[in-house]
This record gives sequence, structure tokens and C-alpha cells, in this order.
Amino acid sequence: MTPPSFIAHIQQTLVEHWNASAFTDYKGDTLRYCDVARRIAKLHIGMETAGLCPGDKVAICGRNSANWAVAFFATLSYGCIVVPIQCEFQPEQIHNIVNHSESRFLFVGDGVAKDIDFEQMPHLGGIAHLPDLTIRNTRSEKLTYVHQHLNQLFGERYPARFDRKDVVYRPEASPESLAIINYTSGTTGFSKGVMIPYRALWGNLDFTLRNFGPHVHAGDHILSTLPMAHTYGMACEIIFGFLHGCHIHFLLRQPAPSLVMSAAAEIKPAILLAVPMVVEKIVRKHVYPHLDSHRARYLLQLPLVKTRVKQRIVQWIRDQFGGRIYQIMTGGAPMNQEIEEFLMSVEFPITSGYGTTETAPMITYSDWKDHMLGSCGTVVPHMELALQTRDGRIVRAGENGCHRYEGEVIARGMHVMLGYYKNEEATRQAIDSDGWYHTGDLGSFSPDGHLFIKGRIKNMLLGSNGQNVYPEEIEDKLNSMPMVGESLVLQSGDSLIALVYPDPDDVNRIPLSTEEVNLVMEQNRQELNAQLPVFCRLKEIRLHDSEFEKTAKKSIKRYLYKA
Repeated sequence: MTPPSFIAHIQQTLVEHWNASAFTDYKGDTLRYCDVARRIAKLHIGMETAGLCPGDKVAICGRNSANWAVAFFATLSYGCIVVPIQCEFQPEQIHNIVNHSESRFLFVGDGVAKDIDFEQMPHLGGIAHLPDLTIRNTRSEKLTYVHQHLNQLFGERYPARFDRKDVVYRPEASPESLAIINYTSGTTGFSKGVMIPYRALWGNLDFTLRNFGPHVHAGDHILSTLPMAHTYGMACEIIFGFLHGCHIHFLLRQPAPSLVMSAAAEIKPAILLAVPMVVEKIVRKHVYPHLDSHRARYLLQLPLVKTRVKQRIVQWIRDQFGGRIYQIMTGGAPMNQEIEEFLMSVEFPITSGYGTTETAPMITYSDWKDHMLGSCGTVVPHMELALQTRDGRIVRAGENGCHRYEGEVIARGMHVMLGYYKNEEATRQAIDSDGWYHTGDLGSFSPDGHLFIKGRIKNMLLGSNGQNVYPEEIEDKLNSMPMVGESLVLQSGDSLIALVYPDPDDVNRIPLSTEEVNLVMEQNRQELNAQLPVFCRLKEIRLHDSEFEKTAKKSIKRYLYKA
């Protein structure tokens, strides 16, 4: 099918929800949809005056905020290409991405503005400050003029009151037109700019409208906890929420579990999306302590009262998130099995999705009522899903006998990228001649096509006798053991070792010396090894003195610790 115009959908949403609340910076100001439309109109005047043309690149780098979203939708509706940049990147990485993408304009937040060097980005015509959308740097006298006279120019452009009739955007040229270049890293040698076309944005929007739309209504609240510079947060929180007429709240700072809980209790979101680490910490720190009693465990064993106890537990957990939540959806990494088992045992609405930046992002998803333990769902609309086995066989999701195979997860369809920007060789390696995108993840299916991810193929280790070892599976078990905050399983010669960052709250609560923590870890190692095949057993657990460095998806940067 030919997707409808994505930009026309932006225009339609602004007109339909004109007086409704659109964006709120947490504990700050609220923009209505009409306010967003006015800010977009002013930015369009600035872009036009600065000489930007449809197809030019505009970079955005800063923490989630209402103005980040305004800049995003203004850029798309003007016909320019958005280059989102993770605000955690170092200045040199930001310079690399801006230069590699040949961006002509840059929006930056407070945390970025003070560190970057305008002179290191010669393609830029100017830099705007996200908190107030003012010009900070410019190489154009025209841009200086428009900055000083924007309200005057806006009044001349719209002499009568700016209203719905003035919201008119030119649709994208075609569904294949480039909308976003999303970089998977910021380093010079390994930068891969994922080229996302409008058809992929529309396909992901259609997925969310079909699956979230029946449970989340126009005017409902959404709490934005995921980085907008990453496709998961962009598609499932911001694009869906805005184009569905919802009211989106931005935290403005790092979404620590305690902040997410307090904000959710106040905002009362209809749905919550998060990386697993946030959910796991909330359950361990805020849920388990209230349920860890002999009485609670005893009542859960009694058939006659078990259902009522579960209902009370579920309602209590729901109340911690505001009481109106339909489900929590995790993605970006696997959920800890112990936490997932607990939430499913009390019938809490938890589910997972799976995707990649290269698919903008969704590949699989299931509603919580269809969720299977350890799975990340079934293939989404407009996409095909399969495994490629070692011998090259293509096994499609749901086909007879698919559950007997293991292989690389591959996908094709409307969501797949155009390729990597200025990198044809990487594109050829990622997308084969039949259009299948190769994810690099190893997976398997249930008989009905639910996908299970075993880990990254590049992370796979070889056991002492040549058997395949998936470190993520061992880490999942280890992370559920006493005093383990997070862990990383590595190979040392023919042996496996684990680096463990102890949970500081657990260690300080007693408190324990380093020697005593080591004794706990040795006990953990012995108990863990008893659950594992011989070739997966750990020779040693070593304490790590700080949290592991992570990506925006909160996945550990394994390559930093291999030595």
C-alpha cells in the first residue's frame, strides 16, 4: 500500500486539537496545540529567512522538552531533514555528526550549548537555544535580523489573528523521501547515519494507532521517559502521542526511577514506555519491600484468596503509576526474568517490544494480554519477520515448525531504512539483495511466531569445548541475586568471569565491607553455577567499583570492558 502523507497528518492534528493541551515541561509551562502551531510558524519564518530549503538538514541536540518537540515537527513540516543527536554525546562527537550530515542549522539545549564550538561546524548557518528558541550563533546577517524582528515579521505574515486556516504545510514529495538521519554512534570511524524515510514514520505511527490507540485517547496524558533522539521514544511517545491528540509531559532531566514514579503519580499517564532497567529498579526498590512479608507470601498460596490478593497487588502497583495506566511497555533491552515473572504472576499489564533504529524502530510487539514470558511479541503490521539459520535457510515467523530453529533475526517491509548515509558498504552488509534487514540479533520463535531474543551475535562467547555461550542469559540470572546491581559476563582465556557492580543501597543498608561483599558474590557464583550447564559456569566474580557505561538505550557498552 502507499502510505498517506505524514506531514499532512501533522497539519490535521494541529487543526483538530487546536485548543487542547499538547506539551508540558514537568513543573513548568504548558503549550496548547495552537501554541505549538504558532511556534512552528515562527520557526518556518526563521528557516525561510535563513535560506533553508526543503531537503536541508537541521540537527537537534538537547534533553527532552516541549521545544525539542516543536523544533522536530517544525523541521519536518518545513520539508527539512531532522538529525537528532543524543545529548549525552561528547562535543567532538556532536561536531562529527553535524559535519558528517552537513546540517545547516542546529538546535541545542543548555547542557550542550556551553561545550560545543561553533567554529568546528563550518556548514552551520546558525545555532538556536532550545529553552527559548533564540539565536545564539550565526553566520548570516539575515538570521540576525529575523532574530531581532521575529514578532514583527510574524505580524506582517499573519496580519489577522493566526488561526487554524493558517496551518498549511506542503506534503512530503513521496513516501520514500528522507525524513530523519539518526546516528547510531558519535565516533568518527563508526558513525552510521540511519536514513529513515517518511513511509517508515507512517508505518510506525499506524502501528501505534492500531495497538495503543484503542486504550489511549485524545486528551490522555503521556509521560515522556525515553530520549527523543532515539527512535523508540520518538515513535512511541512523541509521534504517537502528538498525532493522536494526547498531552505529553517532559521530565527535562534524567528519568531516575524515583522521578518517574513521582511524576507518574501526579500526571496519571494512560500508558508508560520505559527501558527495562527503570522498571526493574522501581519493582526492586518500591514494590518488593511492600510485599516481602510472610503474610503476603502465605496469602498468595491460598487458592480461595489468591485472586483477590493479586487484584489488590496489581491495583496498588497501578496506583503508584497514577492509577490510569493501561500497560507498561519495555524495549531496548531484555527484561530481567525474575521481575517479569513476578509482574506476570500477579497479572500486572507488562509487555515488551523489539526493534532497531534501522526500522524506526518497531519489528515486534504484543499487547500485555497476549504477552509471553521472555518474548518481545509478534511481528507488527507492514513488516515481515524471519530467522536466517547458519546454513542460510529463511524461517518465517509462525510457519509450521518455526520453533525448532535458531538464527539471526531478519526483517523487511515498510519500516526498513533507506540505508546508511554516505556509507554504501555498510548498507550492503545490512540489507541483502532480497530486502531483508539483518539485525545482528540471535533469536528463536514460539510455534505461533512470538520472538525470543537470545543476545547479540557479536556478543556470543565460545565455551571451553566450543559451545555457544550467550552472556546476556547468564547476566539476567545473576542480576536477580543478592546485592547485584548490574553485571557483565566476559571471557578470560578458556574461562568465564563476571564483573559485578554491587547495589549500593543493599551494601550500605547493613553495611558490609568489601571482603564481606566478596563472600556474598562467591555464594552467588556457586548458586548460579548450579543452575547453569557446565560450559556456562563462572570461574570468578570480580567487583566493579562504578556503574557500567551505557548507551541511550541503557545497554552496557561491552566493548569498553573486554580488556
